[in-house]
Parts: sequence; structure tokens; C-alpha cells
Amino acid sequence: MLRMKTRIILFFLIGLFFSGCVGVSSTGLFGTGVSVAIDPRSLGTQIDDSIMQKNLSTRILLLDKNYFLSVKTKVIDGRIFITGKVGDPEEKLKLTKLAWETQGVRSVKNDLKIKEDFNFKQSAKDLLITSQLRTALIFNDKIKATNYQIDTYKKKIYIYGIATTNAEKDAVIDEANEILDVENVIASILLVDNLRIQKN
Repeated sequence: MLRMKTRIILFFLIGLFFSGCVGVSSTGLFGTGVSVAIDPRSLGTQIDDSIMQKNLSTRILLLDKNYFLSVKTKVIDGRIFITGKVGDPEEKLKLTKLAWETQGVRSVKNDLKIKEDFNFKQSAKDLLITSQLRTALIFNDKIKATNYQIDTYKKKIYIYGIATTNAEKDAVIDEANEILDVENVIASILLVDNLRIQKN
């Protein structure tokens, strides 16, 4: 029993370590930032997005295996979102081009940042901001929290996801702006009405 508890704690700590390796983020189920159970996209669109994401992730790793920890991608309704850190502006342009070459892509939003020396205090602050916002979304009954992914970098919050209404979208942004010490909120939130194909 003691060994089992130790193993569970170890897995938990490993999970925490890897979740903090690329900026500070929070994801929904399946790493897309959107819970499949209440995902407003049609099943076909969800499958298309999943295929696009796997295709892009594979090509990014073939470009440089170090991107496994430093670069993250999300595909929602054919729109590609890229976050993380790279060494120089040339890498950022290269990854943008790679994303646009993905079959079926509708748009690309590149929020990649240029790497700086590691700052533990800043990283801890970003982690706190992400955790506070995630908690606020969960306890706000106007928001489907699992439909959003949050990345925080140097007190700037990046939010990706799908809102059922403009009121929900505004509520998410308002919650982010309420977090102490946040300097800017960059929201890439799609409305259900803007999806190509919605669930019946």
C-alpha cells in the first residue's frame, strides 16, 4: 500500500513538472483545450482538427526534437494556435510557415516568444496567475471552463477556446482581467456561431 501511494505521488509530481516546462498552461481533455463531451464542434470537425494537430506536431518534431517541450499547438475548427518559446525570430517564422503548410488550415495565430534566461520568480508568478484564472472559470456558472486553454507568459494571459455566446466570451475575459498583477489578456476565443459545422 505504501509503495502504491509513493508511486501515485511520483506520477503526480512528474505530471506537474512537465506541465510547467512550456510556459504555464492549462488544458482541457485530450490536450486541445476543449472537452469532447461538451464540445460544440461536430464530430467530423473534431476528428479533422485532431488529425491536423497530430500532423503538425509530428512535422514540428521532425524539424527539431527540442520543440517537444518548448512549442505547443492547438487546432480549433481548422484554426491553428501556436504558443511556447523559440531561440530567435527566424525559428518563429519557420514554424509559422510550417503551420500554414498544414492541409486544411484556415488561419494561423503565432504567439511564440523568444527565449530568455530562466527566471524562477517569474515562472512561479505565471503559474499562480494560470491557477487563479482556471479556478475562477471553474466556479463561474456562466462559463464552460473545460472549453478553454490558458497560457501565461510574463504576466500576459493567452486564452484559447470556444464560447457558446458573446456573454460567455466577455465573462472569460473579465475573469482574466480581475487576476492580480496581470498586465494583458490576449483572447483567441471562437464563438459557436462562427464554427463551420456545429453539433446538431
